[in-house]
Amino acid sequence: MLLFAGLFPSVFAQASSNTFTNPIVRHGQDPWVIQWNSKYYYCQSRYNRKSHSEAVWVNVATNLEDIGKGDSKCVWYPEKGTAHSSEVWAPELHYIQGKWYIYVAADNGNNSDHRMYVLEGTSQDPQKPFIFKGKLAASDDRWAIDGTVLEMPDGKLYFIWSGWKGAENTAQDLYVAPMSNPWMISGERVRISHPEYHWEKHGLPINEGPETLWNGSHLFVIYSASGYWTDHYCLGELTWSGGNVLDPKSWVKNPEPVFSGTPAAIAPGHCSFVK
Repeated sequence: MLLFAGLFPSVFAQASSNTFTNPIVRHGQDPWVIQWNSKYYYCQSRYNRKSHSEAVWVNVATNLEDIGKGDSKCVWYPEKGTAHSSEVWAPELHYIQGKWYIYVAADNGNNSDHRMYVLEGTSQDPQKPFIFKGKLAASDDRWAIDGTVLEMPDGKLYFIWSGWKGAENTAQDLYVAPMSNPWMISGERVRISHPEYHWEKHGLPINEGPETLWNGSHLFVIYSASGYWTDHYCLGELTWSGGNVLDPKSWVKNPEPVFSGTPAAIAPGHCSFVK
C-alpha cells in the first residue's frame, strides 16, 4: 500500500531506477487517490474561475506518479448563496453499489457552519459531472468535515468523520454512524476517538481526516492529529477489535503516532491509501 499525505518540503526520492520529485502534486491539500479499472483517479478541491469558488476536480493517470499531470476536470462547483457555497474541503471519490459518489465538506463562508455533503456521479466515468445529492448529517446536525465511507464485508455502510461534540470548537473528535444508502445516515453518531495524548493536542486537540485501511480481515482507521498549521501534524491509528463498529469499545487507539515528521519532512497529514 502507498500512503499519500501532505508533505510540505520538496525532496527527492529514489525508487528502483526511476527518480521522481516529491511532492508529485505541487498544489493542493487533503490528497485522495483511488484505483479503478487499472487507472488512478485523483480528487481534489481547488478554485474554479467559472464559479469564482472552490470546486471539486478529478484527474486520471495510468501511472501513479503522474496523478499531478494531465487534464483535470471540474466535476462539480457549488451554486452561490447556499449553505454549501464556500470552503469546499477534502473531497473523496468512492465507487459504491455501482455508482460514483463524492463526499465533501462545505459551508456558507462561516467555518462554524461546515457540514458534509454528497455528490452523485452521472456516469461510470468519474471525470464527468456530478450532481448535488444532499447533506449527510446525524440528527443532532453538528459541525462536520473530512467524511469517509466504511464498507464492511457484509455490505453494510458506515460514515466516519471529524466533528464537534457541541456547537463550539473546543476539540475535534471522530464519529461513526450507520448509513441506509450511500447518501443517507440512518442512526445516531457515536464517538470512537477523542484527542487524549500530547501528540494529538498541538495547536488544538484535533482528530480529523479519518481513512479506512483493510489488511485482509484486519481493519484500521488512520487519522490526522493535532493542528495542521503546526510542525507536529501526524497520523494516528485506531484498530478494530471485532464486533459492532458502532461500539467505541470495538476500537483500540495506538498510544503513539504511526506516521510523523522528521527533520527533513515536516508534518504528514490527511492521507489516503492505494495499491
